[in-house]
Amino acid sequence: MPDLRFTIGEAAAMPYAAIPTIAAPLHITNVSSMPIQSILLNCQVQIEPLGRAYSAQEEARLLDLFGERSRWARTMKAMLWTIQVLKVPAFAEEATIDLLLPCTMDFDVAATKFFYGIEAGVIPISVLFSGTAFYTDNNGFLQAMQIPWDREARFQLPRDVWRTAIDAHYADMEWLRLDKETFDRLYRMKVARGIPTWDRLIGQMLDHTESRSAAAWLAEPTGAKQ
Repeated sequence: MPDLRFTIGEAAAMPYAAIPTIAAPLHITNVSSMPIQSILLNCQVQIEPLGRAYSAQEEARLLDLFGERSRWARTMKAMLWTIQVLKVPAFAEEATIDLLLPCTMDFDVAATKFFYGIEAGVIPISVLFSGTAFYTDNNGFLQAMQIPWDREARFQLPRDVWRTAIDAHYADMEWLRLDKETFDRLYRMKVARGIPTWDRLIGQMLDHTESRSAAAWLAEPTGAKQ
């Protein structure tokens, strides 16, 4: 049976993708004389947060994800980024195909919190492979084999690559997802107070919350201060 080996090259942001996406070149080597007809390849991509050091600023930004640093030995585990299914075409000895890694600004997703919390440096990534390979045996018959569960590859993803992918779509903006009731309350406040943008509305709420109680600000007459 074929013996498949997997390695991943240098990842890069895709500037013209429909959504923020990172492309990592996946190299597949067939260590056998049996040609591969196709592979249905499952790729489970995980972030390995224990594989790097963290600054004090990063520690503060990751508080929501992992808690206090004293707890990291228990809370900082490998986290799922994405699962991708690749259809690899026929090849004899070697093939390269892009493993596409979608990025999101949804802060309910643990991977987004992690990437946002990192200021610089590289992030260890592991990819676990499974699936089915179809090949031609030495007698010319088509055969199928399950890819062993021990097949994996690791690579270092620069944090700037993730930021580049995000900035290609969102530039200097960040996004928050709100439930409908919360959005409706904010929208009514924005309209009632004549505030032109969401950024200014939330900025004023933060300014007043930091300087005095939010209740006092909300009690002001409509249009008191823009």
